[in-house]
Amino acid sequence: MGIAKRLTPLLGLVVLAATACGGGSSGGTQKVSTQSGGGSSGAVVATTSGSSGTYLVDGKGMTLYLFKADKSSTSTCSSACASYWPAYTTTGTPSVSGDAKQSMVGTSKRSDGKTQVTYAGHPLYHYAQDSSAGDTNGEGSTNFGAEWTIVAPDGSAIEKGKNSGDDSGSPSRGSYY
Repeated sequence: MGIAKRLTPLLGLVVLAATACGGGSSGGTQKVSTQSGGGSSGAVVATTSGSSGTYLVDGKGMTLYLFKADKSSTSTCSSACASYWPAYTTTGTPSVSGDAKQSMVGTSKRSDGKTQVTYAGHPLYHYAQDSSAGDTNGEGSTNFGAEWTIVAPDGSAIEKGKNSGDDSGSPSRGSYY
C-alpha cells in the first residue's frame, strides 16, 4: 500500500508530461504538415537571413519554398508530393513581418479545399525534412519533376550554385516563370 501511494503522484506527472507533448508525433512529415497560420488567425510570411541571403520563412521560422512546376498561383503539388512538400495553409488573412512585402502575399484554393498562402503569385510550401527553424534541406531538390527553391523577399527563387560561374555553391537569384 505504501508504494502505491508514493507512485501515484509520479504517475500523474508522467501522464501530464505525455499530454503536454501532444499526440506523439516524432516524424518530421507530421510536424511540418500541420503547420499553418494557426487557429483563426492568418499565416505569417516573415524573413530570415542565412548563407543563402535573406529568404522567406513562416511565423515559426520554418523555411518556405516555391515549386518551379507551379506556373500560376494554383498548386500542382498534391497526394504524394504534398506529403513531402506540405502546403503552407491559412485560415485567415496572411500577414508579413521582416522584409516580406504585404502587397506580394495572397492565397489560392487547393484541390483539397484548403487555402494556400502565395507570395508574388507562387504557392508556398514547407519541406518535411526541415525539422528546425532555418533548415533549408529541400533547397535545390528536383523531387516530383521540377526544382524546389527558397524564396527571396522580392519573390524570386534563390538557387544555390546556379548562374554563379563556379561550383562554390554560392546562391543566385532567378525568376522561375
